[in-house]
Amino acid sequence: MSGASRDSGLRLLASDVADLEVISAAAQDALVRARDLKFDPRARRFTADVLRFKWEAAGAGGPYERVRAALAFDSVLAVKTRRLRRDEPEALADILSIKFDADAEPPGGVARIVLAGDGEIALTVECLDVTLADLGPSWPTQRKPDHEPA
Repeated sequence: MSGASRDSGLRLLASDVADLEVISAAAQDALVRARDLKFDPRARRFTADVLRFKWEAAGAGGPYERVRAALAFDSVLAVKTRRLRRDEPEALADILSIKFDADAEPPGGVARIVLAGDGEIALTVECLDVTLADLGPSWPTQRKPDHEPA
């Protein structure tokens, strides 16, 4: 796992479940549009351009910030989606978490990007190889994501 300074933006790499938990926390409440999801089967790479909420910079009462970031998975064999509005390319989906279900014989398995509203992007992978990297400067936002207790 590696991280960059605040000036250069966040850059995280995950090759195991513990590292993926850190990426999941950093990506929580990131917004993504269906049009910004891409799978290149030849390169076996899935990417999502997201608008990441900067939890690491959020104080109790603000200020709050978002930043454009790239979430990428390598060694991807297949992609399946559930309850994702592919017919509405501008519709926003909210990332709640990223999980990994290992195969009976590691290192392969299914990486699951869990979305609000019971949506999911399931990536069948040969191994965990995930990157989350900020792509530019952050900007202020008035809204802090709110999670009501279940």
